Amino acid sequence: MMQIRATMPPLAIAAALALASCAAPPTAPSAPSAPPAEQAATAPATDVDLNAEYAARAAAGDRVYTLDPAASRVQIYAFRGGRAARLGHNHVLSAPRFVGYVDLPGANAGGNAAAARFDLEFRLEDLAIDDPADRAALGPAFASKLSPEAIQGTREHMLGDDNLQADRFPTVRIRSLQVTGEAPKYAAQVEIRMHGQARTQWVPLTVEGLPERVSVRGAMVLRQSDFGAKPYSVVGGLLAMQDEVVIEFALAGAPR
Repeated sequence: MMQIRATMPPLAIAAALALASCAAPPTAPSAPSAPPAEQAATAPATDVDLNAEYAARAAAGDRVYTLDPAASRVQIYAFRGGRAARLGHNHVLSAPRFVGYVDLPGANAGGNAAAARFDLEFRLEDLAIDDPADRAALGPAFASKLSPEAIQGTREHMLGDDNLQADRFPTVRIRSLQVTGEAPKYAAQVEIRMHGQARTQWVPLTVEGLPERVSVRGAMVLRQSDFGAKPYSVVGGLLAMQDEVVIEFALAGAPR
């Protein structure tokens, strides 16, 4: 890791950090840090066809809802860190394209969301990063205007070999394991598959509109290092991205 000598002028330090925050990643990637052994749970390779799976569930009599990306919102917030955090930027990512379904088992499931299961899957390469309209809607912490070159640098950092390795692990999948609660407030235990790892956690949900349609709102916090990804850091950690990211979603769908 490059170190700055104490004799380096402060203005030069600031310039180096500002350039590092938007530069392309190095050509020789470092291996991502592995999670602790007690947390390691490598996700088996899967080629699940969600369209076929939920079509079969609908044919078996379940009430299946297809989530509509155009009527939904999935946003991911990543935050600047390090001792020189003020020279970096917060980032917002969105998923304008995804595949998602909600299934209420049995013909008589009605509005019983506690009997539901759901899946959501998107490709990392489809993520929109730092869309100006998204940033403008988020207030002062996201108010800085980023050039196309800076946005491309951020994409290469986040999705490249030093972080999420999108070429090797192209998809993120979130699926429910169980749902508890009563309308409109529920808690769902979900499995998250990302970066070749699988993790489970509980997520609070607000579910409305059943049975004519479905609306699901919620949020979760993920730590990149829990999935073996290495948050971006330069100049000995003076400028870095925080490990924790926030995911907010508002999903809408209609019966198949």
